[in-house]
Amino acid sequence: MKYLGTEHDINKSTEKTGVLLLNLGTPERPVCPGLRKYLSEFLMDPRVIELPSLLRAILVKGIIINVRSHKSAATYREIWTDDGSPLLINSLKLGEKTAALLGEDYEVEVAMRYGKPSVQDKITALHEKGVRKIIAIPLYPQYSGATNGSTFDAIAKALTKQRWVPNLTFVSDYYQRDSYIKAVGDSILAHWNTHGRNQKLVLTFHGIPKKYITRGDPYEAQCKDSAQRIADYLELGDEDWILVFQSRFGAEEWLQPYCDQTLKNLPTQGVKSVDIICPGFSADCLETLEEIDQENREYFIDAGGEGYAYIPCLNDSASHAELMTEIVRDQ
Repeated sequence: MKYLGTEHDINKSTEKTGVLLLNLGTPERPVCPGLRKYLSEFLMDPRVIELPSLLRAILVKGIIINVRSHKSAATYREIWTDDGSPLLINSLKLGEKTAALLGEDYEVEVAMRYGKPSVQDKITALHEKGVRKIIAIPLYPQYSGATNGSTFDAIAKALTKQRWVPNLTFVSDYYQRDSYIKAVGDSILAHWNTHGRNQKLVLTFHGIPKKYITRGDPYEAQCKDSAQRIADYLELGDEDWILVFQSRFGAEEWLQPYCDQTLKNLPTQGVKSVDIICPGFSADCLETLEEIDQENREYFIDAGGEGYAYIPCLNDSASHAELMTEIVRDQ
């Protein structure tokens, strides 16, 4: 019997592969109403705060949002640019450079796990372009359920609304990849070549509650692995560098050593100058530009430190786009 075909037929020779780069997200504007909406979406995620839904709602909507939204809006304004959110700008530019390297056989989209551009909108956009295969890369080198796992949840939820589900490849981590280690290591070397080298290199990763690790999250082990590989690439001795964890909140124990406490203590131990970098962040954002480059700088200097240099994230660097391109082509 002759097959007559339909409007949904696809010419396999011209079919493109979709690439979805995903970052955490950002408010649309650094004002309180926008922060309340963004924080609610972010912190109500059961992957982020692992509490029963009712308790999480009481904590987030009854306490955290009311307490933090004004302060968060103020801190976002300190790092906001004329073009908008640094995290969104750098992520979009990375997408553009990755698309240029991959060429016409790929459709590259950038989405935010929370806020806009949304995962749902970008998956729909790829579908409307005829994409039948998607390679999704969360821009977190080290896996955690609170980031990479939550990103997968958002993709899966978006696909439940799509009748024709595409082939999906989900890249859960890339913390061991040589090109990632080299890209971070080379960014440190470039900084040293231009600005000189301080006494100690501080590698700071976003923290998570310790209980997440005891429940099976591999994040801590992957952070330590990446940090050691970066140190080895730079040929550093154990006394030349330190790994810390930042951005904790609440009263429970998070991964240690804590970044802020460490920076307050280092000058009393004879370390008067540090270089600091955030290898777990793909793009500069509130946690790097305000928390690390400003707030923690003050802690260190007030404690007696004399030199403090923040080394930026990979952002839209050529090496970062090349890393994304390599990951895509390896799938």
